[in-house]
Amino acid sequence: MDRFFGFKEYGTTYRKEFIAGLTTFLSMAYILFVNPAILGDAGMDKGAVFVATALAAAIGSLVMGLLANYPIALAPGMGLNAFFTYSVVMVMGIPWQTALAGVLVSGLVFIVITVLKIRETIINAIPQELKYAAASGIGLFIAFIGLQNAGIVENNDSTLVQLGNLTSGDTLLAIFGLVVIVIFMVRGIKGGIFYGMVLTAIVGLIFQQIPLPSGIIGAVPSLEPTFGEAVKHLNQITTIDMLVVVLTFLFVDFFDTAGTLMAVASQAGLMKDNKLPRAGRALLADSSATVVGAVLGTSTTTAYIESSSGVAAGGRTGFTSVVTAGFFLLALLFSPLLGVVTPSVTAPVLIIVGVLMVAVLGKIEWHRFEIATPAFLTIIAMPLTYSIATGIALGFIMYPITMLVKGKWKDVHPIMYFMFFIFILYFAFLA
Repeated sequence: MDRFFGFKEYGTTYRKEFIAGLTTFLSMAYILFVNPAILGDAGMDKGAVFVATALAAAIGSLVMGLLANYPIALAPGMGLNAFFTYSVVMVMGIPWQTALAGVLVSGLVFIVITVLKIRETIINAIPQELKYAAASGIGLFIAFIGLQNAGIVENNDSTLVQLGNLTSGDTLLAIFGLVVIVIFMVRGIKGGIFYGMVLTAIVGLIFQQIPLPSGIIGAVPSLEPTFGEAVKHLNQITTIDMLVVVLTFLFVDFFDTAGTLMAVASQAGLMKDNKLPRAGRALLADSSATVVGAVLGTSTTTAYIESSSGVAAGGRTGFTSVVTAGFFLLALLFSPLLGVVTPSVTAPVLIIVGVLMVAVLGKIEWHRFEIATPAFLTIIAMPLTYSIATGIALGFIMYPITMLVKGKWKDVHPIMYFMFFIFILYFAFLA
């Protein structure tokens, strides 16, 4: 084991790696309960999604650890699960089974891109500013959903939205959870989001805002409601709508994964000559996890930036990810706790994740109007149209136009011109 993972080479030990794996798990364990809550809004069975989430995270993290030997854990991604439910299913009216088929196809395309080694071409084709804008827009979108679920923001027929009833018990519980998580995050407590959820749920139980669970440990729920549905509905993804959905799943996962890998590897001191060793293996692990997760019954599985908490605890090899995978498998026994994770408990998590995702806004060159306009449209359109795909589409349409007017049309990659026409067709089809 020591030789396989290279403990001596990376200056680590079993104890350090185990603690790092546990730290990473606690930092991202919230997804076990948040993902079923979000996908449950799409009409999916929460118990099955819980199992699919745990298994996808375990399998993805295990493959990452054994194949790429990186201390990076995987799980169904925040943002992509919100896009899956609130944009694809609820706004576009696509059945969740067909949406899962879209996730499956995006994972398969990701594998092909990785195997053919054309990932660098695609990464370089998309302007960095639009990548930052997409991440920020998704953050605002997720936070908006969290504010709604908390009851802090509600519908108003005249102004679209308004401040909710802040004296409602559920809303007060959500506000309490938000404050607690913020305190934990400010204090730098590892696993602060997860601990905040636990404390919020306990307070909700004490004040009877949340019903008592039937137990803490129980039988593993059945996967039957979701297992294999993606494969059964592959014949329904031939529309323009689904093409855009697949491309959105692919783009967001691809760039999110690439950014996470680079960030965590840099923190761990694993970069060599500013390049990521075994990058192909790491991307293959990520794309394979997406395929497996889709078949099991969950949205896109991706690398988690929370892995940085494990690296900070001393994790340097894939054994950290293997330990994290083991804890996700162990978590399968705690499905009865799904009942206590109400919208009031998960809403603060969505808001905090939104805060973390908009951090890249400062990296956009706002003084360059040809960049600022498509970036702004990408960001603002996501929450206001309730669609990540629409935000990406507007940005990808506007960017070639502003660059052409600026006289920099040669700086635009041919792939961006191709996407320009694809998204024009998308809007034409919607009309």
